[in-house]
Amino acid sequence: MILNASGCLDALTAPRVARSLDAFVAKTITPEPRPGNAQPRLAESDFGLLNSIGLQNPGLDVFYAEVLPLLEELEMPLWISVGGSNAADYARICERIGERDSVDVLELNLSCPNVDPAAAGAAEIVAACRAVSGKPLYAKLSPQLPDIAEVATGVIEAGASGLSLVNSLRGLVLDEWTLEPRLARAVGGYSGAALRPVALAAVFSCYEATKGTVPIVGMGGVQSGKHALDLIAAGASAVALGSVLFGDLEAPERVRSELEEEARARGFERPSEARGAAHQPFAA
Repeated sequence: MILNASGCLDALTAPRVARSLDAFVAKTITPEPRPGNAQPRLAESDFGLLNSIGLQNPGLDVFYAEVLPLLEELEMPLWISVGGSNAADYARICERIGERDSVDVLELNLSCPNVDPAAAGAAEIVAACRAVSGKPLYAKLSPQLPDIAEVATGVIEAGASGLSLVNSLRGLVLDEWTLEPRLARAVGGYSGAALRPVALAAVFSCYEATKGTVPIVGMGGVQSGKHALDLIAAGASAVALGSVLFGDLEAPERVRSELEEEARARGFERPSEARGAAHQPFAA
């Protein structure tokens, strides 16, 4: 299963790549409109991209009335990314968006690195959302958590249906000559190839902690079918593409083809059969 990472495609771009995705993940929605952070808010760095978009979005009311109908025209599974400042914010969105039959999954963005963090704990937010919605809830976690596996088990116990691993890392890029930050907010979210080993470690640890009983979407630096297969071997049941989409909207179709070839080359009829293969040497 191949998805796009939230924030990397919008409703206008979606039709161009929808045919090559198994589900479309919308940009994060917050209760009220957010203009986003000041410019500049994108900067290239070694092996990746630094962003400080700041969850720019039209807010729940406009999304519900104008954006969601456009996404529904895709006639494909829809995942809606949910954000907020507290558990009540998240629950408000989940309750309203969850009413729509077209919405398959609510992804709780618990880890955006370029906005102020939510005051509530991850498990508290998940529990509040579970109380108002029966939709599948995926908790998107930060790779910078001291013990991501512990948090993962906590959100599952609170009602999460699955995990999205991982969000970007906090990073800083300085101008070559002025030595000043290249982003207006200074620090932003770092994504790209350098994030891949971090994502693999997070998926591996959370698969171990949950004993492979919950679905995991692996993401972080995926640029090829081999990268996708690595995440599946670490424990992912689906893979999301992020920064690679900024330069290659054909990436989902290419990665899917490469993934199938890489799996067959290793004796798997289907990529899904490779899930958890990295754990076999550790099976006692």
